[in-house]
Amino acid sequence: MNHFRTIVRPLPSDQKIGLKSGVFTIGSCFADAIGSRLAESKFNCLVNPFGTTYNPLSIHKGILYAVNNQLPVSHTYLKRDDIHLNYDFHSDFSALDQSQLTHAISDAVGASHYFLKSAGYILITYGTAWVYARNESGEIVNNCHKIPSSKFTKRLMSEKEAVGSFDALYTALRKFNPNIRFILTVSPVRHVKDTLELNSVSKAVLRSACHSISTNYAGVEYFPAFEMMIDDLRDYRFYKSDMLHPTEEAEGYIWQNFMSAYFDASTRQLVEEWQLVRNALKHKPFHPQSKGHQQFLQQTLHKLKELKSKLDVDEEIAAIQSQIVQP
Repeated sequence: MNHFRTIVRPLPSDQKIGLKSGVFTIGSCFADAIGSRLAESKFNCLVNPFGTTYNPLSIHKGILYAVNNQLPVSHTYLKRDDIHLNYDFHSDFSALDQSQLTHAISDAVGASHYFLKSAGYILITYGTAWVYARNESGEIVNNCHKIPSSKFTKRLMSEKEAVGSFDALYTALRKFNPNIRFILTVSPVRHVKDTLELNSVSKAVLRSACHSISTNYAGVEYFPAFEMMIDDLRDYRFYKSDMLHPTEEAEGYIWQNFMSAYFDASTRQLVEEWQLVRNALKHKPFHPQSKGHQQFLQQTLHKLKELKSKLDVDEEIAAIQSQIVQP
């Protein structure tokens, strides 16, 4: 049968992710997309705790901050207008006082340190191979924070540089947590600021680096989110109005393939059961005290109690019980 499309099907992983496995996601928007769905499905996960990060060097540096439970050095802090920021962290980390900023960074680094110690998986999404180096120090920044471009030198990192940086991360993280496994992905979102031609060069560097890493390092796998979006869902109906970011439907398709690759049958079934209950919980009645809605609440409560032995649904049970009218 002719499907009129090229279908990308990831190979099933030998190592399945369970609800309690512990999944740490970091990097570009796919880290948020998959991480948010894991969180919604009640998995033990920590989702992009340092904010969106695009280039491999900054992603690896952020993870090493967490592994070492280390704060950034003083010269990485800056002040733009009256806002305090840090070159190694996303602009989500900002404050009117540097001590507040340091405290926020410390909380994120500390939480990541303790989570990574027992995590089963780390999912890394690389967004671009273009990096910006501070002219005064040569250090690669995570975010330029709208500082004038004359303060930076933009360059394309090499595959060798990306692999070398990963090697240092791999050694440190495996020493810290010998059982952790890596899942690498490349963001399919095109960076048009670099021009489409140079975006293609950037993605090629990232994809080649992922191939080298997943081929040569034990416990490292590549998940083809990039290929699913670019080669499988190539029609523009799967893109948002900016023609760059995937729609919710496209993300859902990639999520289904992620589940097929990394969840066993019982976990997939549980996720699907929970999704049905989540959809029910979103219901907004016109008449909350009506007989029909009260029956609906009782049915939903029954389903939640059936799931209670497998999922943490205490909050949802309490919310439903608060809406039930006592006779």
